[in-house]
Amino acid sequence: MTTADLPVREGNAGIPPREARDWWRDAVVYQIYPRSFSDSDGDGLGDLPGIRARLPYLRDLGVDAIWLSPFYPSPLLDGGYDVADPRDVDSRLGSVADLRGIVEDSHALGLRVFVDVVPNHFSWDHQWFKEALATAPGSPQWARFHAVRGKGAHGELPPNNWPSAFGGPAWSAIPGHAGWWYLHLFDSSQPDVNWENQEIHDDYAATLRFWFDLGVDGFRIDVAHSLIKAPGYPDGPEPDATQVFAGNEQGPAWDQPRVHEVWREWRTFADSYDPPRVFVGEAWVRSVESQAAYTRPDELHTTFNFHFLKAYWSAEAITEVVGLSLQTSAAVGAPPTWVLSNHDVWRPVTRFAPVLADGSHDLVTGRKRALAMSLLSLALPGSAYLYQGEELGLPEVLDLPDEARQDPTWFRTNGDVVGRDGCRVPIPWSSDEPSYGFSTGTPWLPQPTDWAELSVEAQEVDPASTLATYRRALAARRESPVLGDGELVWLESGQPDVLAMERPGDAPVLVLLNAGEADRVLEYAGEILVESGGVHRDDEGALVLPPDSCVWLARA
Repeated sequence: MTTADLPVREGNAGIPPREARDWWRDAVVYQIYPRSFSDSDGDGLGDLPGIRARLPYLRDLGVDAIWLSPFYPSPLLDGGYDVADPRDVDSRLGSVADLRGIVEDSHALGLRVFVDVVPNHFSWDHQWFKEALATAPGSPQWARFHAVRGKGAHGELPPNNWPSAFGGPAWSAIPGHAGWWYLHLFDSSQPDVNWENQEIHDDYAATLRFWFDLGVDGFRIDVAHSLIKAPGYPDGPEPDATQVFAGNEQGPAWDQPRVHEVWREWRTFADSYDPPRVFVGEAWVRSVESQAAYTRPDELHTTFNFHFLKAYWSAEAITEVVGLSLQTSAAVGAPPTWVLSNHDVWRPVTRFAPVLADGSHDLVTGRKRALAMSLLSLALPGSAYLYQGEELGLPEVLDLPDEARQDPTWFRTNGDVVGRDGCRVPIPWSSDEPSYGFSTGTPWLPQPTDWAELSVEAQEVDPASTLATYRRALAARRESPVLGDGELVWLESGQPDVLAMERPGDAPVLVLLNAGEADRVLEYAGEILVESGGVHRDDEGALVLPPDSCVWLARA
């Protein structure tokens, strides 16, 4: 698909100007993985006081909101997404009072706050699962989960062929009750809760109320497409043992029609607050059409656009996914939400890096492409999410020692899949302090020895750094009346590897991205607002767009 195949104008036309519309429609949100952001007490584990102390950095970066990944009590068998108590704070990370302080300080700095909610499962340390294990299947305690009789003469086989998204089967035997199994779409330490049970609805309503009343502005909803399972637990497609995560998220355990009933219920609850609270959903679904269904006017406000995250380095591929995303989102009146990175995927610097003959990654090219893609995403209609360290150009850490790995996928696949630890390594703040200023102790995951030049301290004094480019882009986005939610006009650049679009309005902005392998000289007028990769004008005034670069031009 090329720009000729797409409507000339796309996006949400006719929405109010930025100052009059809902903040979440074009917010830039910064994801914090608490254990890897900043450690205040020297135990090697990031914590809430560490986050609170760094909030001015995020204000100066220019984001509009923060999203905190789980900080709840947890055995940490899945990085905190195995929640033992969703209405408390892990004592290793701080207290409820510390979280309240983050909310209050963020609001004083002009930042909103999202926190994670995990509605698909609890930890096996949750009190309800402990109570279930003390009873027989069929009890009211087990009705809160999925306890199912297995196949075979004595129930010795799992009830169906559903795979865990982390590898292996999605069923584990219930101890002490031969022939009975419990469901866990993720790790065995994360039993799925049963949303056919009203107790689950009531308990999660209590969780939402607890944090809303404390002052949080919204929730990021973990695996929003997984809550409802097909009746009767039928077999699904034959599992692919080579895939984990989204590769196995298909079939009767995922994206069932009745899951939308839950989100309509939650939306009503969020709208009962003044101001209304906000939801962003994680939904790894098969099409942009299915994704848009989650953001109908009475459901979630936004969902992450993982189709954009998965786009490969090609002007045609990027144009196609952007165009389809805009069309389907506009059909339900929702803004798209663009994301390139999070705690579950390889960092884009490595993902976009060409693989060299020796098997290593060309991180110089990867960093250029990742920055260009980020500039593009920040110029698209809708909201955008950044993951901590993305603004520093951090690569994926691929050489963690086996003994340091903690992701359950590493263990459930016998090391065949290394998992997500490489994007969760603590970020560098200074150039010459122990653990780059993250902690005075030993970080919970080891950091590379060559990150000094990527630290915040090093990049703050370099006007050509990745951090400086992000700050310029975020400042320009905030000042522009046309960037954020609204319309996009596709342009024909005349070059198959150059994506061209304009954000129209009183102060239009032209955006160009060169995904080719050579300089492209283009006859576009306009002041260069932000650029990556050495974009400049030649002696005749023509615009020179190097490979792997992006530019924003202010148009008259």
